[in-house]
Formats: sequence, C-alpha cells, structure tokens
Amino acid sequence: MAEISINGIRRTEFGKGASRRARRDGLVPAVIYGHGEKPQHITLPARELGVALKQSNVLLDISIDGKTELTLPKAIVRHPLKQILEHVDLVLVRRGEKVVVSVPVHAIGEHDRDGILEHVHNSIEVRVEATAIPSFLEVSIEGMHSGESRYASDVKLPAGVELESDPKTIVVHLSEKSTAVEEVVAPVAAATDAPAPAADAEKKDA
Repeated sequence: MAEISINGIRRTEFGKGASRRARRDGLVPAVIYGHGEKPQHITLPARELGVALKQSNVLLDISIDGKTELTLPKAIVRHPLKQILEHVDLVLVRRGEKVVVSVPVHAIGEHDRDGILEHVHNSIEVRVEATAIPSFLEVSIEGMHSGESRYASDVKLPAGVELESDPKTIVVHLSEKSTAVEEVVAPVAAATDAPAPAADAEKKDA
C-alpha cells in the first residue's frame, strides 16, 4: 500500500469563517485523533492531499512542528456539487497494529456469457496490519453460471488479512438475461384493391 508524507500546519482559528479562508488559501481543514490522545486540528495542502486520496486506504505521514504522525483517512467530506475537499478526519495508527478497513474487490475470470454480472458489494471489511493494507482484493468468477453468486467468504485474502464482513455477504451475482420478447403488432395494411363500383343498369328501351 502507499504511504505518503505531507506537511501539516496547526490550526489556531476555528469556525466556518476560518475554514472558508483556509480553503480559499488552498488548504483543507483536518483533525487527527485516536489512541486516547488529544485531537490535533490542522490544515493540509489541498492539491497534495487530493492526489494522495485517489489511492484507497492510503497512509499519510503528517509532519507537524517537527513531529510526524502516521495516520489513516477515516472520513472525507467533499462539496456536494464542486466535489472539492472540505474536511478530512485522520485516525492515528501505529506500525504493527491491526485496523479494520474497507477494501475494494475486483472480479477476475470469465463467467457464463448468458448472464449479467452484478456487483452487489464493491468492497468488504477486513482486519489487517495498518502498514500492510492491500489496495484491492480479488474474487474469482471463472466458470460462474447464471443464478450463482460469490460471497465474501469466496474472496481471496492474502496472508495476515482476516475477514470482518459477514461471510455470507454477496459480493457479485450473475443474473439471467431477460428472455421476454416484446410482442410486435404489425400495422394493418391499407386496402389497395377496392371493389369496383357497380355498373349502371342498362336503360330499358321505351
């Protein structure tokens, strides 16, 4: 997994106004907490943080006043329309300790082409050492037939990774393609052979 170093600045102003000013200056308000320590309110450079957060479960080495804290993003708040970073919660982690995280699951292999693959859950929760979180996990769908599912218990877990999600959680399902055929009603053809008008009766001679 990725581990990225970022310099943080300790916050001395709080409130919506202070947060708006920070974002205007290219900074993202953040808080570091965990392990029973007092929360640390900081700001982080928006551009660097945005690049780092593109990776799943990235570890951030936050340097503040000469001290480095190893953290894991816990909650990320973005503007609902602009999608810019507004706030980040970071939880303190220690090297060697295990954490529970949500990891993406990728389906590999070829399934029955008569079915449609549905990704019911794109990720599952696992317990793993903080510095060994996998970027993604894999579940095999090789030879999977319509109507079948693959569960959390079918996901391949690397050594040292323990499943936390319910083993019966459906990860992918291969549904059957619809066989219903829409009834096509042919338009009624316009009549082309109209009956000829009856001939006038011959006038009788007077």
